[in-house]
Amino acid sequence: MTSSIGQSIEVLCNEQGIDRDLVIEAMKEAVKAAARKQFKAHDKVGDSIQVEWNAEESQIEIAVQKTVVEEVENPSAELSLAEAQEMAGDEIEVGDALLIPLPQEEMGRIAAQTAKQILVQKVREAIREKVYDEYVDRIGTLINGVVKRFERGDLIMDLGNNLEAVIERKELSRGESWNQGERIRAVIIEISKEPRGQQIRASRASAELLKKLFEMEVPEIYDETVVIKSAVREPGDRAKIAVTSNEKDVDPVGACVGMKGSRVQNIIKELRGEKIDIIEWSDEPSVFAANALSPAKVSQVRITDINERKMDVIVGEDQLSLAIGKKGQNVRLAARLVGWDIKIVSEDVLKKAVALEMGRMMASGEAVPVAALEGVSSAQAETLAEKDITDVETLATTSVDDLVDFLDVSLDEAEAILASAQQIVEARNREVEGAGEEASEDSVAEPESAEPAAQEAESVSSDPAEEPNVQEDGTENESEA
Repeated sequence: MTSSIGQSIEVLCNEQGIDRDLVIEAMKEAVKAAARKQFKAHDKVGDSIQVEWNAEESQIEIAVQKTVVEEVENPSAELSLAEAQEMAGDEIEVGDALLIPLPQEEMGRIAAQTAKQILVQKVREAIREKVYDEYVDRIGTLINGVVKRFERGDLIMDLGNNLEAVIERKELSRGESWNQGERIRAVIIEISKEPRGQQIRASRASAELLKKLFEMEVPEIYDETVVIKSAVREPGDRAKIAVTSNEKDVDPVGACVGMKGSRVQNIIKELRGEKIDIIEWSDEPSVFAANALSPAKVSQVRITDINERKMDVIVGEDQLSLAIGKKGQNVRLAARLVGWDIKIVSEDVLKKAVALEMGRMMASGEAVPVAALEGVSSAQAETLAEKDITDVETLATTSVDDLVDFLDVSLDEAEAILASAQQIVEARNREVEGAGEEASEDSVAEPESAEPAAQEAESVSSDPAEEPNVQEDGTENESEA
């Protein structure tokens, strides 16, 4: 048994890349555990059994250590002086310790199987410890491998050197399909010390994979001229990555896109067609949010709550669907990229809300100045004031041609200003009409409320003795005292 184990040490060390001394120690522990069971007659406890590796003969040596005494009380741990001198010579004295070799041939099949199991376990633990120490500092790095097999939807990667990594089903991009033998890239997300299962867990769905792929494709990112600030993904569909440059002369977005899109196209190909938006990062949240909503064009950004990190992003009606994206994907990714809660507001809806508020002001008798209109500057408001146009109501009655002449603007600009004014006036009229309808409803409700009072009066005066005397002219006679 010891001979076969000795011959296997070199092969095991070469195959698994394990330190030779570590394997020898594991083997010694395994044989010692088996010897304790086999040689209980020599040592019931097993503490005195010693196992050593003979490097010269490449074999294991098993011995039991006994102390030389004058009178033996514990045969498993003690040896008489006479027996000791017979075995080792007259130099032996009381108190010396002797290692007495044990016959390895007596170790049967069960003992050999026990040693084998313990050795395999110890070697497996050593391998896992080695893998952990080697890869624990590589979390977040890119690994290359080959698709080896599939287990319950999980993909097993062969990394070489008898090493495997697992990509769980949830860590695979949606829509990806792999075949055995294909080359595959993934990013390490976890290294486990657990005795069961794969030690190395990798991901194809992590945003770290996107960052590492850009580092490989873009030299400016590798040498830190361009810096990746953040990246978010909805694997298989769309991704957004925010970049900035440490040098003014380097365009971070252009560097990532590459000549005719060559760099980003290589990454899209690796991610199996996943769309990628490359965003220029800004330390100003409103600017960053406007960039993050690309390809939509943003009209205005309003920060509504800086503590809660909330903002409203105003876009034109034609940009609304682009800003929101398919099933809200674009705004959802932008919010994650920026780190703010983003609410998309239609420009037309906002204008209607402003017009309604101004209409209520006019309905209450308050004049709305021309300068309050969006698109009318203070200089233009002064020009209109010179033409006796000081409020929105007067402006709404002005013709488009006059407005073009007064303000020296294009026809489209004049029509937009006039439409805004007329919208406010229409809102005022609706407000007034609504108030009038409410008043008329109240007046109609008054006679209806009077009818029960009349009926109550009839019921109260139902006694003939109490009925008042009515003259022909309709006036009541005064009752006698």
